Amino acid sequence: MPDTRTLALNVVRTLREQGHVAYLAGGCVRDEVLGLHPQDYDVATDARPETIRALFKRTSEVGAHFGVVLVREGPTIVEVATFRADGPYSDRRRPEQVRFSTPEEDARRRDFTVNALFLDPFAPGDPGGRVIDFVGGRADLDARLIRAVGDPDARFQEDDLRTLRAVRFAARLDFEIEPATAEAIRRHAGDLRGISRERIGDEIRRMLTHPSRGRAVGLLRSLGLDAPVLCEPTSRSEPRRVAALAPGAEFACALAAWMLDRGFGTGDGLVDAVGRWRAALCLSNQERDALLAIMTGVARLQNEWPTATVAGQKRLAASDWFLSAVEVIGTTEREAASAIQGRRDELAATPGGLAPPPLLTGDDLIASGMHPGPSFKKVLDLVYDAQLEGRVMDSSGALELARRVGVQGV
Repeated sequence: MPDTRTLALNVVRTLREQGHVAYLAGGCVRDEVLGLHPQDYDVATDARPETIRALFKRTSEVGAHFGVVLVREGPTIVEVATFRADGPYSDRRRPEQVRFSTPEEDARRRDFTVNALFLDPFAPGDPGGRVIDFVGGRADLDARLIRAVGDPDARFQEDDLRTLRAVRFAARLDFEIEPATAEAIRRHAGDLRGISRERIGDEIRRMLTHPSRGRAVGLLRSLGLDAPVLCEPTSRSEPRRVAALAPGAEFACALAAWMLDRGFGTGDGLVDAVGRWRAALCLSNQERDALLAIMTGVARLQNEWPTATVAGQKRLAASDWFLSAVEVIGTTEREAASAIQGRRDELAATPGGLAPPPLLTGDDLIASGMHPGPSFKKVLDLVYDAQLEGRVMDSSGALELARRVGVQGV
């Protein structure tokens, strides 16, 4: 099966052979000019949707009203869109109507100049293709600037989520936001409150799962976007913890670092705070639970770990949140995190490791003649602690200890 670029080139070639204008378009052109590897390839053409559907075997429409057709070959997909000009954006997300138009008009309806470039991949005499630029996007790439196409206020009035997209592109590409565009973002920051929380959450998720997350959070703060994003006041604190996370840090880990950067503690009120963030960012139940577990885990490692027993440390170290909590601690307390990780490695090397299967279960207790009751869990916990600490080594020793503590009462 072809890769995405190969399929996109095949689509362009087929359209050209049928007498149509067709170019690679948008973000893939930006990334190729920058020497990056695009994840997706889009094609823009003067061919109408019905023509595109007739030329390719496997297609589906994702926006017939907007002239967008997906061309498929196996699992590979390329989006093919007819050149268009947009009408008014009454819902501040999509135009009420579109009309098919020219490449130049299509470029001028896009969000940022660096995303409004076309590439003719078959231009004679140019093996890399010829960049077609109607809006100064090539110069902005050279200057490493994110600039709105045309009037920035008009671009953000069309779709307020573009303010977050500007931050994401600037952070990911390590560009600056052009001053007039940045000022327009500040003017429109409050308009984000009317945007779907799901769309906002998706943008924040994309920012925080990229190594440029520290820059992104810093821009959100400096542009006044963090307040409408999180539905709370703008922070005055630098995102030190977020910026210090490892490149591959998971989303919940980055959220926990951001919460701590913004001054949230791990005591009373944490559950409510996580609930507010869940609503603001449309987090899934799993993301919410992971965030709460990491935040609670940070507190437990800071408060309980130093004085915990071997069994207590093993139980903590075997928790799902442990490695993420250690990573968050390490963003500001590197030596403490290193000591915790070193101790975990020591514990993992002991016989049985961190979380061996229990030598004794409730069924074993019943089979031995003990009657089920509230004390069962306490007995099993005491026996498992002894197993973790190497004080019992087999099931007979575990059962003997269970009988002894059961007789004594727990």
